[in-house]
Amino acid sequence: MENFKEAIARCRTFIFDVDGVMTDGGIIPTVDGDFIRRYNAKDGYALAYALRMGYRICIITGGRGKTLEHRLRMLGIRDYYLDCMDKIAAMREYLAREGVDPADVIYMGDDIPDLECMRAVGIPVCPADSASEVIEASRYVSEFKGGEGAVRDIVEQVLRVHGDWARDSHGVTPSSLAASC
Repeated sequence: MENFKEAIARCRTFIFDVDGVMTDGGIIPTVDGDFIRRYNAKDGYALAYALRMGYRICIITGGRGKTLEHRLRMLGIRDYYLDCMDKIAAMREYLAREGVDPADVIYMGDDIPDLECMRAVGIPVCPADSASEVIEASRYVSEFKGGEGAVRDIVEQVLRVHGDWARDSHGVTPSSLAASC
């Protein structure tokens, strides 16, 4: 089996769960049925930057809500499955549509509903505070917890391997993403 750095050198597609990966897993329900989540700005920056550099990002989550959808759109993420109870079917649909080999995909999950997808890709990864079964199924466990930099950690590693990290000093902001849409 190739080492981790060789494996991520093939990767140009990321799939992420939300709650427990892009957030710390805490949610606050609102009276209108939405949820308030706390996101890490550095994780968001890495996702938006990766998109700008031409990488594919897909979100597959059981989470739902207008606030979540707004956050993904702000980052420039257009491929997402919210309120998804069949993550493996969603992932297969996405990969088939994009023509991506699962062996070249990074999937970051943190809990039991992510295991089937993690076992179906070449590069399963997780945050430090993931369920023990997820940690066992991962090729890489970030030193960072969900919502505290785990997303940035893996995105930055992949972009560095390709020479794409910090390639320019222009950066990305929600307004620069809207201008490019």
